[in-house]
Amino acid sequence: MATFVERMVRAAKLDVAVYEEVEGDTAATGQALGVVVLSSVAACIGAGTSGGVGGLVFGTIASLLGWVFWAWITYVIGTRWLREPGTQADWGQLARVIGFAQAPALLRVLGIIPLLHGLVFLVTALWTLVAVVIGVRQALDYTSTLRAVAVCFLGWLVQVVLAALVIALAG
Repeated sequence: MATFVERMVRAAKLDVAVYEEVEGDTAATGQALGVVVLSSVAACIGAGTSGGVGGLVFGTIASLLGWVFWAWITYVIGTRWLREPGTQADWGQLARVIGFAQAPALLRVLGIIPLLHGLVFLVTALWTLVAVVIGVRQALDYTSTLRAVAVCFLGWLVQVVLAALVIALAG
């Protein structure tokens, strides 16, 4: 069995096999959660968050809630609305692959370097998106990468709309 760090590195390298591996390993859910927490902490450090420990805790909780919701909405869209004949997945499988797909975001810690901040966050966002598409394609047993892109885009769009509503209601 691969170690946690080995899995994160392989996930960041876009190794399709690691996404298949964590999809089927129910014990990897905690590891996926760990990747999400570490990537959130890296982003907070890289962003130079002035909120201190409170900002770090809030950012981590927001990341965890976003991960759980993104896995759920991806599950619904991918298994109900845009399924292929061979699609068979559960929420846990999607949570694990989407969690591990956050591995490139650990590099956001480099955003603390003033001249690299914007570039680091842009590159890691795109890299993470590609990793999510690969993970979702594997978890949903899709033969079409384009279908996986559509599922990820729709899930992201729903998440953005809901986040905007929550922010608007919160004032």
